[in-house]
Amino acid sequence: MGTKTNLQRTPLFPVYEKYGAKVIDFGGWEMPVQFSGIMEEHNAVRQQAGLFDVSHMGEVIVKGRDATQYLNYLVTNDISSLRVHQAQYTAMCYPDGGTVDDLVIYRLEEEAYLLVLNAANIEKDVDWIKKNAKGEVDIENVSDETALIAIQGPNAESILQALTDTDLSSIRFFHFLPQAAISDIGHVLVSRTGYTGEDGFELYVKADKAADLWEKILQAGEGKGLVPCGLGARDTLRLEACLLLYGQDLSPDISPVEAGIGFVVKTNKDNDFIGKDSLTQQKDQGAAKKLAGIEVTGKGIPRQGYQVFSEDEKEIGYITSGTHSPTFKKGIGLALIEADYAKPGTVLKVKVRKKFVETVVVKKPFYKRKS
Repeated sequence: MGTKTNLQRTPLFPVYEKYGAKVIDFGGWEMPVQFSGIMEEHNAVRQQAGLFDVSHMGEVIVKGRDATQYLNYLVTNDISSLRVHQAQYTAMCYPDGGTVDDLVIYRLEEEAYLLVLNAANIEKDVDWIKKNAKGEVDIENVSDETALIAIQGPNAESILQALTDTDLSSIRFFHFLPQAAISDIGHVLVSRTGYTGEDGFELYVKADKAADLWEKILQAGEGKGLVPCGLGARDTLRLEACLLLYGQDLSPDISPVEAGIGFVVKTNKDNDFIGKDSLTQQKDQGAAKKLAGIEVTGKGIPRQGYQVFSEDEKEIGYITSGTHSPTFKKGIGLALIEADYAKPGTVLKVKVRKKFVETVVVKKPFYKRKS
């Protein structure tokens, strides 16, 4: 663990060893793939609670007189509908409709926003945001001084509530408090969001306070089933919930409409936005390709890049994300395929190590929590 690498590290890197983390290179970051084990961590989040270091994500503040107008041009969703202290999932697209990134935007004040970017895209995204800036806006990359910790699972609220006088039950889904006092850490942005399909919170904190916050949450979670979790469980959890991963399910070659998140593309909003013409056409005429959820009925695990075929063995697409589902004990995946084959109930075949494995298209998401 102590060896020097040229990989980037989050402010929580020093505490990984204490909890038995196994680290990997993830998009240029030295991140924990697991602590106790992917299956155990996955089940903890579904049944009790898990704690994730997500500090590799990027944070950019956009503010100024024209911030709302500019962001509405930059992203596909309608920023003007966002209230102060509300968050919104959206995408940035190229003029041809391909995806620059998917992101969450927090409205901090009338004309001040926090943009949360995918880790491997920070540099590219910041360049894109600055290159397309319009009007009077100030753009600041605060990624290095910001850490992000996520607590997810049915017990997340009761665990975190032990550390604050703020009534966490008052924070609705995709809303946040910009300055909640957590223990003696000081002010933390507490957001009811996540990437697991479970209830929970994401906590934005100053980088130098992150390790302290991590330890305090784990202490508060003793006896409530809280475990530290790595990227392995994060991936199986998000895939069961059909939450997209940039670089696989979304990319410069896969538009938000093709990826099944057309709801974040508001083609009827008042102003123009980058990619509008192409995305409007896809929405109006239907995209030629669609991201479908598939379940393996035979034996095998559909992995990223595996070819997908129709029942009569015509090649129709490929797997963008796939795994063995710890919840359903079977292979599941997302496949970008010809739209005609994307209807639930359609039988397809995936080529797993030169052999055809039978799969069926199912309704997304695979997993939905009981509210």
